Amino acid sequence: MLEQLIQSKKVKVGIIGQGYVGLPLALEFASRGVEVTGFEVDANKVKSLLAGKSYILDIPSERIRTQVRAGRLKPTTDFRLLSKMDAIIICVPTPLRKSKEPDLSYIISAVEKIKPNLRKGQLIVLESTTYPGTTREVVQPAVQERGFKVGKDVFVAFSPERVDPGNKKFNIHNTPKLVGGMTKECQKVAYALYSMVVEKVVSVSSPEAAEMVKLFENTFRAVNIGLVNELALICDQLKLDVWEVLDAAATKPFGYMPFYPGPGLGGHCIPLDPHYLSWKLKTMNFYARFIELAAELNSHMPDYVVRRVIDILGQKKKSIKDAKILILGVAYKKDISDWRESPALEVIEKFLDKNAMVHYHDPYVPTLDVNGHRMQSVPLNDAALKAHDCSVIVTNHSCFDPRRITDKSQLVFDTRNATKGVISGKIVKL
Repeated sequence: MLEQLIQSKKVKVGIIGQGYVGLPLALEFASRGVEVTGFEVDANKVKSLLAGKSYILDIPSERIRTQVRAGRLKPTTDFRLLSKMDAIIICVPTPLRKSKEPDLSYIISAVEKIKPNLRKGQLIVLESTTYPGTTREVVQPAVQERGFKVGKDVFVAFSPERVDPGNKKFNIHNTPKLVGGMTKECQKVAYALYSMVVEKVVSVSSPEAAEMVKLFENTFRAVNIGLVNELALICDQLKLDVWEVLDAAATKPFGYMPFYPGPGLGGHCIPLDPHYLSWKLKTMNFYARFIELAAELNSHMPDYVVRRVIDILGQKKKSIKDAKILILGVAYKKDISDWRESPALEVIEKFLDKNAMVHYHDPYVPTLDVNGHRMQSVPLNDAALKAHDCSVIVTNHSCFDPRRITDKSQLVFDTRNATKGVISGKIVKL
């Protein structure tokens, strides 16, 4: 029955969470003619969507207006409507606690909202990144508590999100989608659902396999970034240009994949996901030494950035106390507005702890909270650049003009190699 609804595009899809993962997915289904209900606890987001206004940089408001007006996207805070959904996809955050342990409270809350609205024939898919075993340990029991049999009455699967904010080449439609069902029937139904909106759906043997793949993808990046960050520290000791070394290494056409150092990790995936895997392994008395070492290296990069700037200013007989520091870019990656877990936050906080005067400019982030300190983006004009003792490029937005920044600044510390090709004695690189 559910497969027939999917094939006829009469399936009603409910997506819990209308953020960076849930909203793009909802729009993808809606654009294929599927009726989608976007469930959200934040009433302001629902109000914005109903008004056809986007709060995500990658998503134009017009795209939202088109689907809302057509009645294909229905934002709501009424979770009782989950009972009317044929397929329910959970796209909620999975942060870390201060202890670096997984915080599954958002997933658990979503499951608790689904439970009283479960009925036969529904498909429940978890997309939120989490440790292997979560779907089986958290989602499946909720179905069984209602007396339903998984794989017969209700179908359960895990399909990790692979959203890359700011990526103009790869989107939901052309990025292969992994699906791991609790049973063969669960797999079959979930495969059919995602095949509506994704060019290639890849089946794996279980939810645990799909959960592990997602963690490995981001752990792979975190470990390799940790490696090149350590290379940056080594090159600093040897008085070598790490960027020259990396560019030269990248000329090898086989056996090498380029990664680049930076001021630290940011975003909702790479800084967090390896800890989910590490935590799970610790519960099994297994210590993931490689992962832990990479996390340690990456977490120390903001300290390294601040120390380098202090040393550079010291060489010019300038104390960090009361020095004026201009942070250029606070989003966690270029050309996006998301500053979650951005290394810029820690860099700013550490400069403030040293009694420096800190301002920032980011065209995508007008306001910022740094440990309770409210900041506003300052204009990037000649006067601002000249007034600061050091301009620190933390995020290399495409709109930044490295030549102008260098010309007008007293000193530039470049953590992203944004000034590549600019020759000036004012520039110091990571």
